[in-house]
Amino acid sequence: MCGVVAFHAYHPAALPLERAPVDAVARALRHRGPDGEGSWFSADGRVALAHTRLAVIAPGPGAAQPMTDRTGACVLSYNGELYEHARLRRELEARGHEFRGGGDTEVLLAMYREHGDGMLERLRGMFAFALWDGERGELLLARDGYGIKPLYYSDDGWTLRAASQVRALVADRAVSREVDPAARAGFLLLGSVPEPFTSYRAVRALPAGCVMRVGPAGASVPRRWFSVAATLAAARRDAPPADPGATLRRALRDSVAAHFVADVPVGLFLSSGLDSAVVLALAREQGFAPRAITLAFDEFRGERRDEERGARDLAAHYGVRHRVRRVAAAEFHADLPRLLAAMDQPSIDGVNTWFASKAAAEWGLKVALSGLGGDELLGGYPSFRTVPWLVRLGAVPSRIPGLGRAVALAAAPGLRAAGLHPKLAGLLALGGRWTDAWLLRRGLFLPWELERVMPREEAREGLARLSPRGLLGELLRPDPGAAGARVTALESGAYLRNQLLRDADWAGMAHGVEVRTPLVDTRLLLALAPWLVRRAAAAGKGVLTQVPARRLPADLARRAKTGFSVPLDAWSRSAGDAAAQRGAGARGWALAVARRAFA
Repeated sequence: MCGVVAFHAYHPAALPLERAPVDAVARALRHRGPDGEGSWFSADGRVALAHTRLAVIAPGPGAAQPMTDRTGACVLSYNGELYEHARLRRELEARGHEFRGGGDTEVLLAMYREHGDGMLERLRGMFAFALWDGERGELLLARDGYGIKPLYYSDDGWTLRAASQVRALVADRAVSREVDPAARAGFLLLGSVPEPFTSYRAVRALPAGCVMRVGPAGASVPRRWFSVAATLAAARRDAPPADPGATLRRALRDSVAAHFVADVPVGLFLSSGLDSAVVLALAREQGFAPRAITLAFDEFRGERRDEERGARDLAAHYGVRHRVRRVAAAEFHADLPRLLAAMDQPSIDGVNTWFASKAAAEWGLKVALSGLGGDELLGGYPSFRTVPWLVRLGAVPSRIPGLGRAVALAAAPGLRAAGLHPKLAGLLALGGRWTDAWLLRRGLFLPWELERVMPREEAREGLARLSPRGLLGELLRPDPGAAGARVTALESGAYLRNQLLRDADWAGMAHGVEVRTPLVDTRLLLALAPWLVRRAAAAGKGVLTQVPARRLPADLARRAKTGFSVPLDAWSRSAGDAAAQRGAGARGWALAVARRAFA
């Protein structure tokens, strides 16, 4: 991956840009691009692009950025991979475009010349970019449909600044570091800061699947060109596939093959679970041999959470090189300061990807595939069963104004005293709506608990700015219709996007590793959507066992889901009293991270 920087002093009265702030933001992104860096300033000094490069496709100097197109009018700083760039190049050549090198960056520039921002729906990959269109006098900012790659911006009414990470953006002292209470509230509710919010009031995330133009009049409202909900809703009008199994197999094979496009070796984060096993199986069917990496922990030895034996069996079954990377408490505590410093936005997760990426870098890998996204796509989480049940359970009580909240406030102390989870008090308050039921199932703390874990006025302001019900409700517009499709939209737009994908980005980039996700792919979703909107919500991922031509090991289908977990509780307890609160489950770890992130 790479680091993107863009400045545009768009207001007519704004002063020309100085080089020092642009350089400061770019320096803060060097870990994302250890293979090269560059910058470009417009002749009038009002536009600047910078870039730090991790060379994965066309690693030679011919693909260096910022890159100018052949006309000299368009300049691009781009983070990502276009998996079908070779096919697009052939199509563009047939239309008269000429190319100097073999990378995907100049393909993206040519696509813009050919299609404008209408190109976005034609791209397959993960990307975030800033493109200066000198002919139109506009800066274009865009992100991929799922939001795999991040892009943040700050607009003070005079100059817009954008970068791949929040912490890089605030390296420019002109960007305020005032903490946003909505971010703290959102983090304590969900375990991550939901976009478009960030830790700072002055910084916003460009939403996933959106494009924004910045011209002389300022920034436009982001235009959404892709959403999971819209894709699923539209698929309700399509005929269901005649052979769902064949459709699933074909679409998954296609996505896995696409994600192997690289000019460097490709690895795989291999657990003993179904998602990474299917990615490995489909890769081997098509002649790819990724180097597999598995994390192991003494604290899990002999437990069902121990991934080592199952992963070894999978690697041997499919004949790939395999390395087990054992991580101990001492290494966790030694790495913790660096890990938290690299965590661009606070998260209760990411420790697993930090160590997996560290292991990949130790093995000389720049690219690693991950099984992220299978649960959201195919209903692998318990939420696909419990959220519809909670909606039915709370349908009547939730219609009585104030009843649920009053019961929750009254019952919570008693539940805590009895050693029961305080979220049980929310059954009446949150249930009748899909967004509320999902929050009850997924939330760390519930809205009425925030005043207990953060200052009262800050909690109230944060909740008002955040508007959790409205924020989550946007993920269901337009309505996907079926129960399972609604949970897919919520899981994909909230948990997957704001936590898992964001963690994969910062944790991978901290070690110079590009994490790719074949099960998080807009083309895959489009192919499967007519089938997904007709599946039962609780159907689960068992269908995946039938996808590989060479069957998975027999015990894999029977193995209980464990998740890609690390022994945080045990590690925190081993540190003594100073870290004891972090060992109190996810809530305790969240409070520890919040204290540091929002200090």
